[in-house]
Amino acid sequence: MAPEPNLPGDVPEIDDDPEAYVGLSQAAAEGRARDQGWSTVRALPPGAMITMEYVVGRINFEVAGGVVARSWQG
Repeated sequence: MAPEPNLPGDVPEIDDDPEAYVGLSQAAAEGRARDQGWSTVRALPPGAMITMEYVVGRINFEVAGGVVARSWQG
């Protein structure tokens, strides 16, 4: 069974700057993101093909060589 979708208003917006994760190691970024309240943390290699649906409470990391090169929410 598919998980219930996060609808606007279901999860409070997280007061965190995704750009603050750039330059951190993948492990440090994932730990910090969970501590900040992100419900889903997704790490991707550069150039990965992904769907572009917006998921409230998700933060995405593009990780190259074990280091976050790019970060965005949704």
